[in-house]
Amino acid sequence: MATTRTVAVNGIELFLREQGEGPLVLLCHGWPELSYSWRHQIGALADAGFHVVAPDMRGFGGSSAPPKIESYSIFDLVGDMVALVAEFKQDSAIIIGHDWGAPVAWHAALFRPDLFKAVAGLSVPPPWRGNGRPLDNLKAAGVTNFYWQYFQQPGVAEAEFERDVAITMRTILAGGFSDPARSLFIREGGGFLGNPRSDRPLPPWIGETELAYFVEAYRKAGFRGGLNWYRNIDRNWDLTAPWQGAQIKQPALFIAGSKDPVISDAMGAKHVASMEKVLPNLKRKLIIDGAGHWIQQERPDEVNAALIEFLRQI
Repeated sequence: MATTRTVAVNGIELFLREQGEGPLVLLCHGWPELSYSWRHQIGALADAGFHVVAPDMRGFGGSSAPPKIESYSIFDLVGDMVALVAEFKQDSAIIIGHDWGAPVAWHAALFRPDLFKAVAGLSVPPPWRGNGRPLDNLKAAGVTNFYWQYFQQPGVAEAEFERDVAITMRTILAGGFSDPARSLFIREGGGFLGNPRSDRPLPPWIGETELAYFVEAYRKAGFRGGLNWYRNIDRNWDLTAPWQGAQIKQPALFIAGSKDPVISDAMGAKHVASMEKVLPNLKRKLIIDGAGHWIQQERPDEVNAALIEFLRQI
């Protein structure tokens, strides 16, 4: 059974779920999620012989949410994970991330190959630093309604999501990114959620009790911390200039769902097809047929089996 506690690291406090003994494995969740998103993985990995630590990431749930947007750069997020390894008095760890947690994991491996000896990313491919800032590139391409852009103005998305947190979480988790026409592009005069329904049926992988956990956590913490990650997208591009063209050479694993729009659009599919350029030691690229974006919650048995096989190779 996982235990929970809060630790002071890197100038903030992180709420943790922890279980097991053995090599340290960090699990980094995405948006709008929590360490609870790894509820199916923590025990399975612990039983396989690993010390599993899943934090509520900076700005989420029970962890600190610094007020300044600048406090959520990729350096801050990776810095939190580096500090966690030190907190557990380890000289190395394996890092795994999903959604926004995947870029944290990929960049942790990129920035600190001495510390993170292996890396796995779920749903989001490894960093592909293009030739311009992402938001600038969208604007130059004539795109003005992508959800990254909608999230930029402080207070706008927060107001929409916090109006009725129960409907927000039901809408995003029950449908969310599985409907790219509705979720990733904002209709004129509308918001991210479209026309949400309070009676929207839940998919089989999440029950009302599980949904209620997310709802209660977001009612307490709000959405601003997590949205501030998006407000550093262009800044992160600037900060990572020294790693232009760099490879992540540690053993790596990628897992995603075939119906996840993050990888199924033209750009995402291109990155998935060519990720070996960034990951020369990619051990496996697993695309789970029929699965969507919330992969470790939707298909825990397949994800757990792939993670354990990978971890035992390290």
